[in-house]
Amino acid sequence: MNNDWELVIGLEVHAQLKTESKLFSSSPNQFGSDPNSNVNFIDAGMPGMLPVMNSGCIEKAIKTGFALNFQINSYSVFERKNYFYADLPQGYQISQFEYPILTEGFVEIETENEVKKIRLERAHLEQDAGKSIHDIDPKYSFIDLNRVGTPLLEIVSYPDFNSADEVISYLTSLRQILMYIDVCDGNMQEGSLRADVNLSVKKPNAELGTRCEIKNMNSFKFIRQAIEYESKRQIQVLESGGKIDQNTLLFDTSTGETRAMRSKEFAHDYRYFPDPDLLPVHIAEDQIEKVKSTIGELPQQKLLRYVNEFKLEKDIAKIIISEKAYAEFFENLISAKLIHPKLAASWLVGDIFSFIKEKDLQIVDIADKSSKIIQLLEMIEKGTISNKVAKDILIEILQKNKEPVLLVKELGLEQVSDNEELERIVEEALIGEEDNIKKFQSGSDRVLGYFVGKCLKATKGKGNPKVINDLLIKKLK
Repeated sequence: MNNDWELVIGLEVHAQLKTESKLFSSSPNQFGSDPNSNVNFIDAGMPGMLPVMNSGCIEKAIKTGFALNFQINSYSVFERKNYFYADLPQGYQISQFEYPILTEGFVEIETENEVKKIRLERAHLEQDAGKSIHDIDPKYSFIDLNRVGTPLLEIVSYPDFNSADEVISYLTSLRQILMYIDVCDGNMQEGSLRADVNLSVKKPNAELGTRCEIKNMNSFKFIRQAIEYESKRQIQVLESGGKIDQNTLLFDTSTGETRAMRSKEFAHDYRYFPDPDLLPVHIAEDQIEKVKSTIGELPQQKLLRYVNEFKLEKDIAKIIISEKAYAEFFENLISAKLIHPKLAASWLVGDIFSFIKEKDLQIVDIADKSSKIIQLLEMIEKGTISNKVAKDILIEILQKNKEPVLLVKELGLEQVSDNEELERIVEEALIGEEDNIKKFQSGSDRVLGYFVGKCLKATKGKGNPKVINDLLIKKLK
């Protein structure tokens, strides 16, 4: 970013709510169905068909309110946002404008030098529109109404972002929180989480510039690219003496450029008015408290607990809490309190994650093997087997679901910790090593690692490295 200019960004994030049915109809809320198969008379905008509020959407909005530090409004109103497009059969979108369900929240994000508070202006419920398909036939466009009426929670920030890094940090945190509280599945490829980026540039200490809105971004990679391209474009226009037109833009992923879609609308263009078919929403205080009790531990709370209670390094703890399923798997490993949390964390973030990444699996795919992994970690904790042996056994558990205790016994892989036997091996390892012994005695610590490796090789990896290390130091002094 040119230091002569400041970047100002606000975000509108559309989170698709994780419900069985749509916002105002009983049609299934599911992705990947045959075109126009999840559509009933209400979705199709047939005359006389009245919407019926899905109460589950209200509960998920309340959950989000607590998780994002919003004020939860006991009174909110659904309104009609009027515009005409082929994939909007009613001729209007049911949304909330003047009286949204959530107002004035915030999310804290980590930037390079500080923790920054991102203010949230509002969050409101609305129904999604359908999908226009233009690449099937050269002459005709097709309409799939499956998405019509899908429940969305639109989360609107203030223009508090000053870089693409801050935007990505916020979206990562927001996605994580929504998935933790089971409000949204976070699947950006399927459009479950989409962002509109409102971007302008200005000189330091100057008034806000004219903003352009980049619509329907569903990839962190493309959001970053769009921000970087559009900010440079606006600077070039202004530095060449031009002015920025307030436009709605699309980001072309094939060229990496933004292009104008239409002039930017204002609220009055949509002629909002209360929907006469839907009563205002009144939420009782006991309903709010009931929903609050179901939220559970949020990611940041979990991170602090792992660092303070389990003494995990912050970077390791961040990896584990990045997905709720990872955290649940980790807590299952240490639930019996037989394994030190640091040991469990090290193996989870290391060998276990490497395996599932290599095999293109999810952590839930190996959940049924957690009891065997616990047995393996217990044997490491007790010194029954070495880390090298444990790595081989872990693969047998994950690939073939074998019992670790039986494997160790059958293959004779118990770690050798017997001092007399190891002392003999250490003495044999030092025979003929006078030059290296002198190097160690002269202060070369690297030679100690060489001797430990030699002894482990003699035990075929079954020798206890700590015992071997202690015996070597004793012999070499």
